[in-house]
Amino acid sequence: MLWLGSKYKLIKLSIQDVPVLSASIKIVDTARDLGVVTDSGLAMSDHVTAVCRSAYYQLRQLRMIVRSLSDDAKKMLVQSFVSCRLDYCNSLLYRISGGLLQRLQSVQNTAARLITGASRRDHITLVLRQIHCLPVKQRIDFKLAVLVYKSLRGLAPPYMSDDCQLVMDVGHRHLGSSDVYTCVVPRTQSQIGDRSFSVAGPQLWNNLPTEIRRRGTTFEHYRRY
Repeated sequence: MLWLGSKYKLIKLSIQDVPVLSASIKIVDTARDLGVVTDSGLAMSDHVTAVCRSAYYQLRQLRMIVRSLSDDAKKMLVQSFVSCRLDYCNSLLYRISGGLLQRLQSVQNTAARLITGASRRDHITLVLRQIHCLPVKQRIDFKLAVLVYKSLRGLAPPYMSDDCQLVMDVGHRHLGSSDVYTCVVPRTQSQIGDRSFSVAGPQLWNNLPTEIRRRGTTFEHYRRY
């Protein structure tokens, strides 16, 4: 069992185990669910550590054979063993601390240099652009925005669609065009609440350019914008 909350609330809890029938369930600080390591404060530090450890291990293995691989083969292997780990459930990493984000970015930078053969003195922005790769933070934002796009168009499960309500559908006054999707952003009282999908998703969506928030925007146009 895992308590979730801010560190100020968690420090007030002294319960170490919870009795259930004849068993006693121990309270833990972290738990793994569907490959994501969640901690009590939802800082995601343990998850980032696990992702970085696994990704660097794979990069060390690939470095041994990289000279024998074609450029396409290097891209495919890095995508299969490294990039997929960075992208897996990465919407949960929205608004994590800058330090944790930089650790993930360092993994991506190492992978990009492995593919291109670039040195550490080469500017990483140009290296990432060469292989058409968004930085980690932009990939997280893109994933979250895609989830909102699908929620607004009935392409996501109801539990996600219900968290993305349009201003025009809930009776809020809105002076903009009805062709532009603008979401209601709920108010919260905590940083954890601000990171929830029901808040972070609509807020990020509303900050996108009007052109790609219009009703008739196709996913292909949205993805390439």
